[in-house]
Amino acid sequence: MKELRDEKVVSIEKTRLTPFGTGFSATSAASVPIGAELKAIDKPKYELKDIKIIKKDGTKEEYDIRKVVAAVKKSAARMLVEFSEDELRNISNFVDSSVLKMNLNEIEIFKMHCIVENALEVLNPKVAKSYRNYRNYKIDFVDMLDKVYQESQKIMYIGDKENSNADSALVSTKRSLIFNQLNKELYKKFFLTVPELQAIRDGYIYIHDMSARRDTMNCCLFDVANVLKDGFEMGNLWYNEPKTLEVAFDVIGDIVMAAASQQYGGFTVPEVDKILAPYAKKTYEKRYQKYIDLGISTEKAKTEAMKDVEKDYHDGFQGWEYKFNTVASSRGDYPFITVTMGLGTDEFEKMASRVMLEVRAGGQGKKENKKPVLFPKIVFLYDKELHCKGGKLEELFNAGIECSKKAMYPDWLSLTGEGYVASIYKKYKKVISPMGCRAFLSPWFERGGMTPADNDDKPVFVGRFNIGAISLHLPMIYAKAKKEGKDFYEVLDYYLEMIRQIHIRTYDYLGEMRASINPLAFCEGGFYGGHLGIHDKIKPLLKAATASFGITALNELQEIHNQKSLVEDGQFALEVMEYINKKVVEFKEKDGNLYAIYGTPAENLCGLQVKQFRKKYGQVNKVSDRGYVSNSFHCHVSENIGPIEKQDLEKRFWDLLNGGKIQYVKYPVSYNTKAIEILVKRAMDMGFYEGVNLSLAYCDDCGYQELEMDVCPKCGSKNLTKIDRMNGYLSYSRVKGDTRLNEAKMEEIKDRVSM
Repeated sequence: MKELRDEKVVSIEKTRLTPFGTGFSATSAASVPIGAELKAIDKPKYELKDIKIIKKDGTKEEYDIRKVVAAVKKSAARMLVEFSEDELRNISNFVDSSVLKMNLNEIEIFKMHCIVENALEVLNPKVAKSYRNYRNYKIDFVDMLDKVYQESQKIMYIGDKENSNADSALVSTKRSLIFNQLNKELYKKFFLTVPELQAIRDGYIYIHDMSARRDTMNCCLFDVANVLKDGFEMGNLWYNEPKTLEVAFDVIGDIVMAAASQQYGGFTVPEVDKILAPYAKKTYEKRYQKYIDLGISTEKAKTEAMKDVEKDYHDGFQGWEYKFNTVASSRGDYPFITVTMGLGTDEFEKMASRVMLEVRAGGQGKKENKKPVLFPKIVFLYDKELHCKGGKLEELFNAGIECSKKAMYPDWLSLTGEGYVASIYKKYKKVISPMGCRAFLSPWFERGGMTPADNDDKPVFVGRFNIGAISLHLPMIYAKAKKEGKDFYEVLDYYLEMIRQIHIRTYDYLGEMRASINPLAFCEGGFYGGHLGIHDKIKPLLKAATASFGITALNELQEIHNQKSLVEDGQFALEVMEYINKKVVEFKEKDGNLYAIYGTPAENLCGLQVKQFRKKYGQVNKVSDRGYVSNSFHCHVSENIGPIEKQDLEKRFWDLLNGGKIQYVKYPVSYNTKAIEILVKRAMDMGFYEGVNLSLAYCDDCGYQELEMDVCPKCGSKNLTKIDRMNGYLSYSRVKGDTRLNEAKMEEIKDRVSM
């Protein structure tokens, strides 16, 4: 292996290593016998056996030249170099001599590293560099673990409010959060380049969920029906397909909890009414036959069997609400579970949707003290023909409005208005359900992939997923361009390209994962094409996965451009979004990846970005003077505008963020059913994914409920539960005297006028 060494390296036979103090030099000379250097040194004050090495952690151990030799060999092997025994003896002799020359009985480990590095620098600079890199690598790990330790102490004794779905008071959640901190640091250390690290530290881009991106994928539309069909394996046990509705609820609950734990982000079960209906029918047939066998008349048997099915629906949905809101996943949080519903027209499908809404509106808790739960998020799939006055499902629409005014859910997704989601439904009768709170998939066709192979090719959405989002901090990028005298779009291009390259590496990296990371998804059919063997790589399934370019603070971008808000102007913000769309389409065509543009639901990020902006560019009026930035493309929450005006203003950006968006307005109408109905129908005609935004408050002592209260007017208690819209989803802004929301988000909630 010696021939692999750099020819410029002076051989040890022609080089004399000369120690002096803690620094060293090398001079060419004839080879000297081992131990010659020792004779040149005045009688040392200490013998080698008396010398201790002080380690990084402060502990001490006896000086041992064998450890030096072992470290040198490892460094050489990393460079495909093999030292001879003579070379190793000369290195050892030099190190021994240097240590004795220091005349210390205790030597810090970093000084030992300097001695060894200098010896290697003469012998072989490549090996010296390998040794130095490994030493720096260990130092970096010490620094990294110190950061993790500091964060772990905060989590253990203060808590964490980065994710409102995680209750950091729980031991299991604390453990998960601490692990996430470690995983986040590992991601930054091994996955990101120095420019990328600088960009996220400064705040120009934000990589979401760094703690999980190395392991798994983001949000999804999970194909529960495909997993259930004909049975499946979970946890090395075989599950037969359910034969009753009651069992179906239990099994689906287990599937959802197990599969959602193996990813991060939103987990959606699309069109759940249609999934449950076949099992409801099986239950009906069994119960009907049971009553007939008991001698009950046909009509009475039908009536009683339908009552049984309805009770099973009620108990099943109630069971889901208990499970999904109280059982934390192995990730340490309550999985963000969404179900979509409302299109099924047969009697069992209609019953599923109606009972789900009734259970949610009724709430959970003690008698006379009930309040709605947060999960699963319910999304009503609105088809104007079905749900309009006189339509087949008019009553279901009315039930949805009643539920929204009491529980804020369901949110409403237009399938027959304007825009991308509706166009797909009208052309193909395919529903693009939102993944979690707002993410939407780009089309992927059965035979043609990104584009249809022919007029008969159909898009697939159920079973697909996203691999992660990275967001641009637009006003900060603008400030950088102005400070450096550069064109804004030139700087924007730099960060768009940076995100693109991270996404490309993420596709490649995740593609090497094995199907065993999530068997229900990749082996049992939960994901599109997910019938792999457990040892198969998942790369083939990633071709249909999206990757998101997120945007935040569009309102602040307009403000920093011309000191006008989106309400006052918005033209520049619109031009920027059109430009980003054009660039992402170019990336998509060149890379063959399904990129999407995402209106980022900044939760913890809304406060972090203000701090990052102030650090670089100071406090700028209406840009960084508040404790938070605006959510994605929305008008500022403090704007004194009505719901109709807000809908109209935000419609400008709607078709420019097809990878993730939601529109919501504050309904200043108390529990006025007609007003809510009018605004929801207006949003559906505009093609929106609409959230009804109220501020629900419940007295935990007497059960009184009202909008916006901070003190119960009935009993005077301050022991309230308050539910507010976080971004595209609901969370507790107050529970048992505390909140799960961070300070920045709480400040935003206080400022809300239009949202």
